[in-house]
Parts: sequence; structure tokens; C-alpha cells
Amino acid sequence: MKVYGITNCNTVKKALDWFKNNQVVYEFHDFKKLGVSPEKLQEWDTKAGYEKFMNKQGLTWKQLDQETKDCIKTKEDALQLLQHKTSMIKRPVIEDGGFLYFGFDEAAYKQHFNK
Repeated sequence: MKVYGITNCNTVKKALDWFKNNQVVYEFHDFKKLGVSPEKLQEWDTKAGYEKFMNKQGLTWKQLDQETKDCIKTKEDALQLLQHKTSMIKRPVIEDGGFLYFGFDEAAYKQHFNK
């Protein structure tokens, strides 16, 4: 299982704590240090749609100038922005086989991991 996120994100911290407390083994991919590939973003878009993981509620989106926001007209535009502004990706991203989940939801985790 792979968990994508940034270490200083409270939601990521909650998820990682949940995994530790429930003995769920994971590999962590830090967006800030390692970035995210265009191929990975495309894969997530194919499986879930970029709207599901493009966080327009967060500070990074709110700090963008209006011109940049207005330039997001296609999924390619959105994915390119997400690659450069990884803080706009809803976190954490959980990949476990066919399971792909964005964010922290204890009930969803309990159901998937049978905890």
C-alpha cells in the first residue's frame, strides 16, 4: 500500500496515526520531497476524475491569482497545475490494489482494511 501526502498536513498525520494504530503497513510518498509524476496524476484522473482530488477548498487554491484559476479549462490544465502545486492535491491519497481514496475517513478505512 502506498500513501501520498505531505508530512506537515494534519489530515495526513491522522491517517498515518490510524494506520500505525491498526497495524496497516504502508509506504509513504512525500509530495514536497518527491513530487508527483504526470503519469500518476493521469492514472488517478482515469480512475476517479481530477475533480475528486483537486482541492479547491485549501489555502493553495485560495492563494492563486484569479488569472491562474481562470486558465484551468481542461483536465490537462488541471493536471499540469497539480503537478507544480502538489499542495492542491487532496490528502492523503491511499493506493492499495484497486482501492484509491482521497482524504481521511475512518469508516472507509475500517471497511477497506477490515478493522
